[in-house]
Amino acid sequence: MSQHTPPGQMAPHIPADIYQRAQATGQPVVFVVNDTPPAFPWQQLLIPFAIAGAAALGTWGVVAALCWLMDVAAHTATVIAGAAGPIGAGGITLKLFSKK
Repeated sequence: MSQHTPPGQMAPHIPADIYQRAQATGQPVVFVVNDTPPAFPWQQLLIPFAIAGAAALGTWGVVAALCWLMDVAAHTATVIAGAAGPIGAGGITLKLFSKK
């Protein structure tokens, strides 16, 4: 079975003189396609792992920032309570921290 390309619709990668000579002599034209897929689709695997890694690092960053903020708040509360002394309201006195 022979497939003929209509005139004017020649593939751009075939030199015109070779194609015309093959048409005139009846020689077959062989198309070699080097389109082998990669051995492993790295891009399809790398992008989801990059997104997951960025999300994990971001989450750990937020957790670390919250821990630091709570530590600073606890130290601040300790300093304020230590400096203020006992707290009283309506005759009831509450001593938050005892000094040794």
